[in-house]
Amino acid sequence: VDSVVTVVDGPAAASGQFAENPQAVDEARRADPNLDHESPLHELFEDQLSAADLVVLNKTDLMDDAARAKVEALVREELPPEVKIVAASEGRLPLALLLGQGRAAEDTIHLRESHHDHEEDHDHDEFDSLVIELPPVERDGLLAALGRLVEQHTIYRVKGFVAVPGKPMRLLVQGVGRRFDHHFDRRWRDGEAQRTRLVFIGEDLDEGALRKVLEEASATATA
Repeated sequence: VDSVVTVVDGPAAASGQFAENPQAVDEARRADPNLDHESPLHELFEDQLSAADLVVLNKTDLMDDAARAKVEALVREELPPEVKIVAASEGRLPLALLLGQGRAAEDTIHLRESHHDHEEDHDHDEFDSLVIELPPVERDGLLAALGRLVEQHTIYRVKGFVAVPGKPMRLLVQGVGRRFDHHFDRRWRDGEAQRTRLVFIGEDLDEGALRKVLEEASATATA
């Protein structure tokens, strides 16, 4: 599982129903032979939020500011700080934000900046994206730094590759919410610069603040 995305029906949650048509949901559950118990919708709502790496608050175009604030507060009560809430109007969100698809495959991940510039920024202007490059950095220190950044900033996704000191292969990193996946994908090519390059997608991203934390992790690796 790359990540768990929970979609919240904004108007339904604001009305206390948690589903646009509770009767239809109940009928579908009763007809499912794999379900051996019944749970109130509010319990399912809480359970699905507890598993989320990212929450999509949908149908915000059908809500006023007060209703949206009410639902965001309701959802936030069930989430740790590193799990972010992203608003969707008319169900529109960049595919790469949710699935990490539509860009280069792993063998061409070093081209992500140009692909990203032509995709997310064009599709959804309110999302920020930035690229931070670093010298080689220890894996554990970097992952710890990324975890702190996700808690403190509105970061939806982190993607990129890492040069780990002493390792002949580059480390691929992908993160959504509290979930970070990483693995070595291929050897560095002859003549290829061994560098760390990370792409951040979020809102109101402060490049200076992010870079400072990451450079501290990098400095620790080279100390």
